Amino acid sequence: MTIIDLDPVRLRERHGEKWSHYPADVLPAWVADMDFPIAEPIQRAVEQRLKFSDCGYPVAGDATGLPEIFCERVRQRFGWDIAPTQVDLFNDVVQAMYFGLLALAEEGDGVVIQTPIYPPFLDSTSVTKRRLVLCPLVSEATGYEIDFDHLRASITRDTKVLLLCNPHNPTGRSFSEDELQGLADIVLTNDMTIISDEIHADLVYEPNRHIPIASLSREIAERTVTLMSASKAFNIAGICMAFAVFGGKKIRRQFDQVPRHLRGGVSALSIAAVSAAFSEGQTWLEQTVRYLASNRDHLSQHAQKNWPEVVHHCPQSTYLGWFDFREYRLTPDPYKFFLDKAKVALGNGARFGDPGDGFVRVNFATSRNILEEIIARMDAALAQVESRR
Repeated sequence: MTIIDLDPVRLRERHGEKWSHYPADVLPAWVADMDFPIAEPIQRAVEQRLKFSDCGYPVAGDATGLPEIFCERVRQRFGWDIAPTQVDLFNDVVQAMYFGLLALAEEGDGVVIQTPIYPPFLDSTSVTKRRLVLCPLVSEATGYEIDFDHLRASITRDTKVLLLCNPHNPTGRSFSEDELQGLADIVLTNDMTIISDEIHADLVYEPNRHIPIASLSREIAERTVTLMSASKAFNIAGICMAFAVFGGKKIRRQFDQVPRHLRGGVSALSIAAVSAAFSEGQTWLEQTVRYLASNRDHLSQHAQKNWPEVVHHCPQSTYLGWFDFREYRLTPDPYKFFLDKAKVALGNGARFGDPGDGFVRVNFATSRNILEEIIARMDAALAQVESRR
């Protein structure tokens, strides 16, 4: 993939939420979509379906070949050996997360969530009437860490589920094997289950690597449903397809107690797109990750040099930067400040739980020219604040 300067005018012709939500004078760096053109194999596969009006009811998930393609992919990428019979298809990861809470916990049961966190994690517990057990990550000098002591102290007899996000959104942590094993030990000790959102698994920067928590041992796999998707890595979130991997028969039976037709279904176009992404899109993905790493470094280095009061840890994964602007005392909050003063739409940290107050999330999955304009606008707005001090 060759990235050239992207034109915001052309990007605003898209119908997706990222470029249509805010007025035309605002540069969006909020919702987790990339601005890059999708891989040519994906385009060809979708165009082929349309060419033959091949958009009727699709075949059943186990007849698409996707479980087999997915299993081979995770074996090659993560050294994780699973069988196609363990894999099921959902419309998206958040949908499967809701299913998991309905299947694996009762009303009032505790669900552990590590904040700051992708907002649907918080919404899922309130909507399903599960009890939120907050175990915030701790910002240390080298990055965000799991507070294992707090986690152990927070678990009670009716704490049933660990809702894990790895790679972590918004902090960009890619948890190590030791950290994941620590979580696994707590889950086993307390007879819990895990719903693991691993949607950013393909977006991990060297020397870090993604480790599915279910790959640690048979014991932890049997208590885990792992959620993955091609949507983030291949920029096809609107295509709508996710994979759920069931580590054991018991957890699969629990999921199947929720009526299957509540899931809706995947589409003929999603089958074509995801098959092409996994089978022919790896070169595009590798080039994209290298470009993202360059953008990540550019943004992190600029912040370190020019925003001295901001706390920021260079992300190990995802295309999202997490910035602590509390020392700047921006009013009414950093999100609204940059929207009003810089005409830049960032992710509002307050939506990621209480530890996100005073933070913003910056999506750097765009061309360098747009990223530099976003940075320049933020610089100019901050310069106005500095001039009044």
